[in-house]
Amino acid sequence: MSIWRVLLSIIFPPLAVLDRGCGSVLIVLLLTCCGWIPGVIGALVILNKNN
Repeated sequence: MSIWRVLLSIIFPPLAVLDRGCGSVLIVLLLTCCGWIPGVIGALVILNKNN
């Protein structure tokens, strides 16, 4: 996980997980709509997973 991805996930979480698939983007988008903090946490969790 690069520092740019971490910064992007803090600024706009759905954009940070764009290459992880449509499902990840939708989940993070819904979490971000519910609140900024859940969106950031969701994006960081998805980015931290090993492929």
